Amino acid sequence: MSVNELTSLEQQVDELLNRLDQLKRENSDLRESQSALMGERAQLVEKTEKARSRVEAIITRLKAMEIDV
Repeated sequence: MSVNELTSLEQQVDELLNRLDQLKRENSDLRESQSALMGERAQLVEKTEKARSRVEAIITRLKAMEIDV
């Protein structure tokens, strides 16, 4: 193998290592983002469930009021 070929190969390996580092950082950022989004989703599901329960309670009271009238 010539010196030029070795130099080229070394550059390619360096580029691959840099790309690997970049992808690792990107993957880590995506995992953190996913975790935050899942937490936010859980909060929204809980809020939606509470709102649904309140609406159902209101409907039940309205129906009871209709019967009393």
